[in-house]
Amino acid sequence: MLKSASDNNQGELVKQLFATGAHFGYTRARNHPSMRESIYCYKGGAALIDLERTASDLEKASSYLTGLAMEGKKILLVGAKVEAGAATERVAESLDMPYVTSRWLGGTFTNFSHMKTRIDRLTELKEQKEKGELDVYTKKERLLIDREIARLERYLSGLVGLVELPAAVIVTDSRAEAIVVAEARKTGVKVISLSNTDCDLTGIDYPIAVNDSSAKAIRLILERLADAYRRGRESAKIAAETVAKEAAAAPTPAPISKPAAA
Repeated sequence: MLKSASDNNQGELVKQLFATGAHFGYTRARNHPSMRESIYCYKGGAALIDLERTASDLEKASSYLTGLAMEGKKILLVGAKVEAGAATERVAESLDMPYVTSRWLGGTFTNFSHMKTRIDRLTELKEQKEKGELDVYTKKERLLIDREIARLERYLSGLVGLVELPAAVIVTDSRAEAIVVAEARKTGVKVISLSNTDCDLTGIDYPIAVNDSSAKAIRLILERLADAYRRGRESAKIAAETVAKEAAAAPTPAPISKPAAA
């Protein structure tokens, strides 16, 4: 039987995932019941993740992101763990999307109005510093302001430009980022997660079973998701250009003449 192009593509993705160690899970005692269907088998007491299912789940999440991009919706990437930080920041910046690679501040979603004031404060102070407007303060006052900027940048630098809640959040470890998942559920933000076998998938809209301690696996999946988002942007751009061309080519309707006065 001939394999379709999609089957071949999925097979290639499975090979790439395997090469990154994406299939390594935890021991039976540590595994969460909600991950049962994502486990292929056990070897040496440790779970091996079903990478065909991972590839299928990645495709579902990718399709969803493509749709969001076509609608012009924003996403947020969260990867505070060491293995995920660099890839999370790089991918988010390539998409010009907000991200968090340090400790998640409680209330970022559930108390976004307050968080927005802190983001605006950071933006304001940085602009004032660049323009030299802080030179009117004393040396001690400028030192305190610099410390405030450093503190705000540590936690909020990746969120500058986020003016409203994102449509979706991508977390690179749903167990480590349980607070993010909980806040997303309360505020209606969709969750795409990279989840190892110890994770609880409750409340996850698009789970992707994977070894979330493998930096290579995380990078591969984030790049795939980013490509899907870019495809959506490109489709939206082409659609907008087509509409503009059709509008420009459409004939101008003739003016309606007024009836002659009796």
